[in-house]
Order: sequence, then C-alpha cells, then structure tokens
Amino acid sequence: MMMFKHYFIKILLVLMLGFTASPAVFAACAPWLKHDLKQLHSGIALDLCAATAGKPLLLVNTASFCGFTGQFEGLEELHQTYKDQDLVVIGFPSSAFNQAAKDEEEAAKVCFFNFGVTFLMSQTIPVTGANAHPVFEHLKQQKGQPSWNFNKYLVDRNGLVVERFREWTSPTSASVMGAIESLL
Repeated sequence: MMMFKHYFIKILLVLMLGFTASPAVFAACAPWLKHDLKQLHSGIALDLCAATAGKPLLLVNTASFCGFTGQFEGLEELHQTYKDQDLVVIGFPSSAFNQAAKDEEEAAKVCFFNFGVTFLMSQTIPVTGANAHPVFEHLKQQKGQPSWNFNKYLVDRNGLVVERFREWTSPTSASVMGAIESLL
C-alpha cells in the first residue's frame, strides 16, 4: 500500500508539473535530512526532505545578536544568486552560544525585517551538545560541531557534507562561492 501511495504521488506531481519537472523533483533526500520542523515563527511546516532532495545545500546555524549577524545579508545574496540553479539555503536559529533572540517573534523580526531574508529559516533548534538536533549531529560527525554562530555547511546533491566554513568566513567570499559553484 505504501509503495502504491509513493508512485501515486509521483504521478500526480508529473501531471501537475506538465511533464517538465527536473529529475531533482523525484530525487531521494539524504536519510539524515528526513525531519520535519516548523519555519521560523510560523505554523508552516518545513519538510527538510522535500525542500532539499537532489539539491545542493548551504546549512547555517544562526543567531540574532551575534557579531556575525550581518552575514544574513551575504546569505540572502547567495540565495538570490543561486536559487535558480537549485541551491537551497537554510538557516537554523539557535541559542547555543547565548546570542539568540529571546523568542522566535524577535528572531523573525531580525531575519525578515532587519535583513530581508527570503531563504528558509527553521524554528529555533539546539545545534550543539547532547541535545543537538539530528541534522546538526550528522553535520558534527562529518565536518565538526559549530564552533560559533554562522558556521556554514555545504552539502552536495546526494547529501554528502563536502565543506564547512567557519563563522569568520563571509558567505560571499571567493572560497564559499567557488565551492557552491563547483556543486551546481
């Protein structure tokens, strides 16, 4: 029954998309991305698997009141530059380093109003320690735990974590943009 449902959904998608869907639409997501979260300060679901399947990713742990918070501008620039080439940028607010907004409403204001963020932002999650969200547990195992806010993890279309850029590396630096372009 489950297999029938899976194929039925694929057929519906093909019909809805007019047979012009890219192969990425049907690509399987990496198992470590099979999680549902909410989008920041919203009841809207964020199915990480559906949002990321077959696409290169830039996953970033963020904070509202950090010396690196200005990197939201660079992350938005990357999103605008590469979204039509399938790059998915997702920010994960966290209070891991005690520089987060007191609540999600305030975090949303910083992201969406102050910096004009249009890329995906998840609900606030733990990104370090024993309670780290499984996505960040996987990132830690592959490339190390975030050392501070705004660690940027680059993931290829197959879900392989290929690079980690630390907080002091600008999102629009030649090293980050070159690494992204190599995956597109």
